[in-house]
Amino acid sequence: MLGFSRLAVRWRSRARARAWRGELHVIPDVLSPELGNRRSLIVSTPASYAAGDRRYPVLYMQDGQNLFDPRTSFAGDWGLSTALGWASRRGIEPIVVGIYNAGTARFDEYSPFVEPRSGGGGGGGGAGDRYLEFLIRTVKPLVDGRFRTLPDRASTGIAGSSLGGLISLYAFFRLHSVFGFVGAFSPSLWFGNEAIFDVVARSARPAGRIYLDIGLREGERHVMLARRMRDLLIERGFEPRRTLRYVEDRQGAHREADWGRRFRKALPFLVRDGSIT
Repeated sequence: MLGFSRLAVRWRSRARARAWRGELHVIPDVLSPELGNRRSLIVSTPASYAAGDRRYPVLYMQDGQNLFDPRTSFAGDWGLSTALGWASRRGIEPIVVGIYNAGTARFDEYSPFVEPRSGGGGGGGGAGDRYLEFLIRTVKPLVDGRFRTLPDRASTGIAGSSLGGLISLYAFFRLHSVFGFVGAFSPSLWFGNEAIFDVVARSARPAGRIYLDIGLREGERHVMLARRMRDLLIERGFEPRRTLRYVEDRQGAHREADWGRRFRKALPFLVRDGSIT
């Protein structure tokens, strides 16, 4: 049986504690029949959640251990408590589901493509479709069953950074009946010989919103790929500022702190009540 607990969150920074009045809930040891492994989920409910019976939009995010707590993160956390506190004061209150990555399996699970330089094995990518099956067949029903969610497509989004951004962008195009908006923070567009471009070009154009960004300190190739993806999305009919928001962060590097800083401004664009346009 799955365990369930609420975290009494005591952040080291008093500023963080003042910024956020929601709750974190941990669901440990979730079995993935699709992948044959287990991981935890961390679910953030907004400040107003305990006060009534309202239902909330949901944003599913990759690398869950990097979102809220520097003690569980790989290289600093996103500081999402601050971002969600800022959003809540402006009436933007999603449930955020952080899906922990599976450690050494992360590289494999976050890509539906094989990276040729890996030789096709030893964590070279290719398990992304099975990971997304885990998300929509196991994680989403679990969350919808335990929390007051708005489970429809218009109210369901997906987001992540780096390879997590790649799998999120892929999911938006491949599973357009599930996800109505996507946040791709510094996505690894290079992976698998840049195969994501072909997916975006050939897939049916889903209704919904895309947030895409890149840090200008991440390297010229990555910036050029992000601009190329922006142009392709516009070509596919996504409208800047309406259904597409593209951001270049002059000081941005490939790190959690920068993604968390940009997340605060991405969230109002992504989460809109009952609308996918």
